[in-house]
Amino acid sequence: MLVKDILSEDVVYVSVPGTREKALEIIVKKNVSVVPVVKEGSKKLVGILTRSDLITNPDEEQVAMLMTRDLVTAELDEPIEEVAKKMVKNNVRRVPVVEGEDLAGIVTAFDIVSLALTQMNIKDPVENYMIKTVPTAWDQTPLNVAFENMALFGLKSLIGLNNEGKMSGILTETDFIAESEVRSETTQHDSTVGTEGDKWSWDSTSVLYIEKNKLKFTDKVVRDVASDKVTTANSKTKVSACAEKMKSLNVEQLPVIGIEGDLIGLVRASDLIKALI
Repeated sequence: MLVKDILSEDVVYVSVPGTREKALEIIVKKNVSVVPVVKEGSKKLVGILTRSDLITNPDEEQVAMLMTRDLVTAELDEPIEEVAKKMVKNNVRRVPVVEGEDLAGIVTAFDIVSLALTQMNIKDPVENYMIKTVPTAWDQTPLNVAFENMALFGLKSLIGLNNEGKMSGILTETDFIAESEVRSETTQHDSTVGTEGDKWSWDSTSVLYIEKNKLKFTDKVVRDVASDKVTTANSKTKVSACAEKMKSLNVEQLPVIGIEGDLIGLVRASDLIKALI
């Protein structure tokens, strides 16, 4: 199977020059997490912008300063196995597809899972591909604390736990964005400069005001935002069956439970594609 067989041609993109506000508006409206960046007035691919770029750099306003320029790309006639290798090697979930220098589309780990893995009879259990270190938080945890917890793991989702320590919901990066906004804050910094000499020397104090943009969350807690209808995969679920479940639910990750029903891991589309390589 080739890239052109699963290519998403109706690709959402932004252009440079452009602003954070416009890019975020497009990302939220189209419900995507990554957008290729093209040169204004053309289809020439110059970068790629993720939701994470917007979240981790709230003080930057220009797309050109936020986007990644060191691109991983694919071509139309490239086998999907090769693209899967690129995704795994570079730890990316979405790869722009080019014809020459121009953007032709985009292929995602979810595309490979839903359009390719579902057609294969891969019998490996998901426990061979899942990640075992998963961010969790008590479902009464404030969103700002839960977000920092998720960010420390470098992942895009977090699992909520109830008072009994059982899974009660799941949040994704999209959920956090919907409950946040960028606000400008001014902080005051005092610096005292003393003069060397006798006891009659006097100190002078200068005040420095620094204005920065910061990501601010609502006062909600995890339980208020998390989806409480959590579909899981069993550790022994076969890769192709798990791919089919992701496709039917239109999700990119599933919590994995063990034989006794306890949470033991998380399997993502970007994990399942490893079955191809």
